[in-house]
Amino acid sequence: MSGYGAGGNGRLKGKVAIVTGGASGIGESVAHLFADHGARMVVIVDIQDDLGNKVAESIGAHRCTFIHCDVSDENQVKTTVESTVQKFGQLDVMFSNAGILSCSEQTQTVLDLDISGFDRLFAINVRGMALCVKHAARAMVEGRVRGSIVCTAGVKASCGGKVCTDYVMSKHAVLGLVRSASVQLGTYGIRVNSVSPSMVPTPMTCHALGMEVEDVEKVSQMLAHLKGVALKPRHVADAVLFLASDDSDFISGVDLAVDGGYIVS
Repeated sequence: MSGYGAGGNGRLKGKVAIVTGGASGIGESVAHLFADHGARMVVIVDIQDDLGNKVAESIGAHRCTFIHCDVSDENQVKTTVESTVQKFGQLDVMFSNAGILSCSEQTQTVLDLDISGFDRLFAINVRGMALCVKHAARAMVEGRVRGSIVCTAGVKASCGGKVCTDYVMSKHAVLGLVRSASVQLGTYGIRVNSVSPSMVPTPMTCHALGMEVEDVEKVSQMLAHLKGVALKPRHVADAVLFLASDDSDFISGVDLAVDGGYIVS
């Protein structure tokens, strides 16, 4: 993936950022955009080593590096944040994006809840999100950095669902984390926000639904009230860049929907 850089205007000039789940999909788009907007270093965090290294190489070793990290493991998250600060001097931006979909997309109802799948999903979507916020915030407080933390929630954080109960619950939990963290960390000048995209045609979504990119885009357009635009990872990346940059300097505790008006219906 390339070609973002031509229009970069340095909105993250000199900043150091971590992007979890950065090996593909939304995270990959954000990693490219951060680099193209002047980030001094973008640290891609993922468990997909081959993909993560390829993204880092495509951006350039002088601006991007890859670290293998399972976000559900606190020691790995802590080590990743500490090594980032040690190597690059500080942490300015954490984009906590790593997440998975329900293991049983069509059967995770309250009556038939697969608890083993529930636990695995919560370990990544909720525990992992909280660990990334915790250790990023600690690094920012210790470094006296007025940083920005952005989490990936989703439109399901604002409504219920007939299936995917564990996934819907996990996204509600992300909003609770963002709102509480924004209140607590505001004392240190640290902003905490989230983005909530609707159905994005990422590799993970396409695989889970057994659909091609074009088909997922069609479904996304059907759900939205904003016609003529197909939701793509770059739309979410643009929203993340805004929340990560000083353009949103007085915005905290906000969930920014990137859904073409879906949640207002």
